Amino acid sequence: MPRIIPIKDLKNTGDISELCHSSAEPVFITKNGYGDMVIMSMEVYEKTMFLSEVYRKLDEAEASIDKGDVYDAFDALAEIRRKHEL
Repeated sequence: MPRIIPIKDLKNTGDISELCHSSAEPVFITKNGYGDMVIMSMEVYEKTMFLSEVYRKLDEAEASIDKGDVYDAFDALAEIRRKHEL
């Protein structure tokens, strides 16, 4: 369940840091009852960025497949062996 706190609670930085690390997900900050910011631990940020990159690369791969920009694995390996004299 997402954690949502008002912006006035940002005064307690130690508590906010502990909350970010214990929840292992982003903490949403509201201002005047509306969403304003999101904070998270470095671990959650790095995991989020890693997954985003994986999904981006998967999208690129699927687009290549859709365009027909693919190679037969046996032909590709034979070309690599020939190129590197293996």
